[in-house]
Amino acid sequence: MDPLGLKLILITFVVFVPLERLFALEGEQKLFRPGWGNDLVFLFLNGLVIKLGMLAVIAASLFVAVRLIPASVQDTVGGMPFWIQILLIIVITDLGIYWVHRMFHAVPWLWRFHEIHHSSEELDWLVAVRVHPVDQILTRGAPLLAVISLGFSEWAIGVCALISAWHAFLVHSNVRIGFGPLRMLLVSPAFHRWHHSSDREARDKNFAAQLPFLDALFGTLHFPREQMPTAYGLDQPMPQRYAFQMLYPFVGDRER
Repeated sequence: MDPLGLKLILITFVVFVPLERLFALEGEQKLFRPGWGNDLVFLFLNGLVIKLGMLAVIAASLFVAVRLIPASVQDTVGGMPFWIQILLIIVITDLGIYWVHRMFHAVPWLWRFHEIHHSSEELDWLVAVRVHPVDQILTRGAPLLAVISLGFSEWAIGVCALISAWHAFLVHSNVRIGFGPLRMLLVSPAFHRWHHSSDREARDKNFAAQLPFLDALFGTLHFPREQMPTAYGLDQPMPQRYAFQMLYPFVGDRER
């Protein structure tokens, strides 16, 4: 048993720290950047809370599946070839994430949860875990409820969840990977940096987690070639303390 995910944490550290040193996307960013220690607290403490929340989502999915989804639909979906299930899960999941993510930017009380993720003024792989549990459970849980209810196989869902977790670390990392001609097919670190940018022209853009063409489809794409953001973070700095950031959505209020 590894409830804190220590093995995954160790593997992720071993993979991404050397990559960011060898193939830095932007400048000579330090390993121990401001907020690094705070994000370590997120890394070790948030995982268990989020897992418990996702278990509740799974229970709700099973409830929905039994009462609302015909067994014939579940049998058809679960009987599809594995690779087709993988592709469909990725599309369904990213559609769900896109709209929930966009809602977290548009609704003020939801933004108070999500702005914690945007509070870092430097990006690396570890920033991926700076997420309030409420934000993560709702953003990832809504699509998960859909794919479980529809009857996709456990193996296909598990593989997609693993791909999504590693991809989240990658797109936040300070690594020079652009995907070339596939730049509009798969979200890259360069694409996601524009989402974290505090530049005015990049506000509320690039909501997709894995499929950037969704932003092109729904009018929220900002991905200029041969250009990088000039700054990241919020208009007003947020104190870098885990306890404060966990409580902030319930006690604080601020303008974007």
